[in-house]
Amino acid sequence: MTFKSLSQPRIRLADQVYDQIMQAIRDGTISADDRIVQEKLAEEFEISRTPIREALFRMEQEGILTVAGRGGFRIRRLEKDEIAELYGARASIEGFAARLLAEADDPKTYARLRTQIAKAEDVKDQSAQAYFKANMTIHRAFVKATENRFLLEFFDNIWNRGSSFTLFASIKNTDLSKSLGDHLSLVDAIETGDGSTAAEKMIAHICDGKDLQIDGMDLG
Repeated sequence: MTFKSLSQPRIRLADQVYDQIMQAIRDGTISADDRIVQEKLAEEFEISRTPIREALFRMEQEGILTVAGRGGFRIRRLEKDEIAELYGARASIEGFAARLLAEADDPKTYARLRTQIAKAEDVKDQSAQAYFKANMTIHRAFVKATENRFLLEFFDNIWNRGSSFTLFASIKNTDLSKSLGDHLSLVDAIETGDGSTAAEKMIAHICDGKDLQIDGMDLG
C-alpha cells in the first residue's frame, strides 16, 4: 500500500488553532453561552476554514464542544451523571496511583510531593483558572511520580479536556480555596506504606471534590 504525503504545515496550523481555542476556553474569553462559528474564526485567524474545521471537529470528538447549528459549536455542558463518570474515572486512575506510591516506599518521592504541593497551593490569583491549575498540577504530580506512562496519559486525557476546566469554573457561590488544603494528608496516607489506605484516602478526596462540584452547580 502506498500512502500520499501529508501537508505538515496544515496539520501544525490546526494544532495551533486548537491550542488557542482551548486557552480561550480556559481563561474565560469563550464562555458556555458563546456560539463558536467557523467562518468568524477563520476571519480572526486570517486563515482558511480547513484548519479551523479540523480543530473544532477534534474538540467535538473529545467531548469539549457540541454542534450548535450549521457551522457553529458551543462548549458542551456536562450533566450530573457525566460529572459522576468523570470523577469516577479520576478515582480509578488516581486511587491506583496512590496505591503504587505507597507500595513503592520511597521517602525522596514523598518529600518531593510535599514540596510540589506547597508550591502549587501558594495561589496568588483567586480566579477559577488559578485554582484549577493548582489542583491539576498537584494531582498530576501524584500520577507522574508513579512513573507509569499509561496512567499519566489517561490522567492528561481527562484533565486536559476543556470540559474539565469549564466544569470547575461553573462552580458558583462556593469558596474555591476549599478545593485546596487537603493534599498533604494524601501524602500522609501514602507514607503509611499501606496501598489500600492510600487508595481509599485519594478516592475519598476525589469524591469530596465531586460533591463540591455538584453542590456548587446546584444540580442536587
